[in-house]
Amino acid sequence: MVAVVLGLGAATVVFAVLNSARSVQTRDLVPVVVANSDLTFGTKLDQSQLRVVNFPKESVPEGSYAEIDSVIGHTTKIFLAAREPVLRAKLSTVGGGLSMRVPSSMRASSVDVKLASSVSGFVLPGDRVDVLVTIDRPGAVSMNDAVTRTILQNVEVLASGPKTEQKDREDKPSDIQTVTLLVDPEGAERLALGMHEGKIHLTLRNPEDADTLANLASVSTRQILGGSAAPEPRTSSPAASRRVVQKSVTAPPAAAREPEPYKPSVIRGGKVSEQEPVNDRK
Repeated sequence: MVAVVLGLGAATVVFAVLNSARSVQTRDLVPVVVANSDLTFGTKLDQSQLRVVNFPKESVPEGSYAEIDSVIGHTTKIFLAAREPVLRAKLSTVGGGLSMRVPSSMRASSVDVKLASSVSGFVLPGDRVDVLVTIDRPGAVSMNDAVTRTILQNVEVLASGPKTEQKDREDKPSDIQTVTLLVDPEGAERLALGMHEGKIHLTLRNPEDADTLANLASVSTRQILGGSAAPEPRTSSPAASRRVVQKSVTAPPAAAREPEPYKPSVIRGGKVSEQEPVNDRK
């Protein structure tokens, strides 16, 4: 009987100690909203993408949320990994999608290029590329006289993916890839003009290579075939434009002189004298 009583007393003490520790541990935990799976930037959050996890009170990050309803409908500005806390600085209530990746004073511009012209489709978001355009030379004698020039350098790729075209009532991938680039307003104008006038090509850069060439010369068909570069069109200089053109002016003919009156010669006694005409005598 004594042993039974002592055993029950020990069990009661252990049970009370465990309950006290559990209550202390529960009071030190705080609910935090985390991502339920990996989320890309520009994702509009819903109930299925979120969950609540208890964090130690001293480990709760600043700007976290305790309830899922507080973040539903917001858009992620960066990538979120699974079980990563959803913070106020990582969300936006304005806009969504790719626009969240475009900094101020910059633009996102898309181009359609063939897979062979975009490094066989290996251009991925985050890569950096140079943009080349091939245009038929205006005013060229031969229709095959084209020129290729680099119009943009060290441009960041925001998004890329193959286009789909409908063939036989099925969406099948084509050999055209749409690549979205991050450029400034002037670069957007260059890109739009290049797409309008010629064909766009992309060259992939090393991520550690940020050098840009200031005087990058273009190459033409004539140079590739071993000839010299086509001469640049000549422009008239200001001095030539101010050259005075002299005109030859024909002077009016001089007035004809009136013929002198005829004076007959008279020979008298071996002397010759002139005599006034009879009509001119007064």
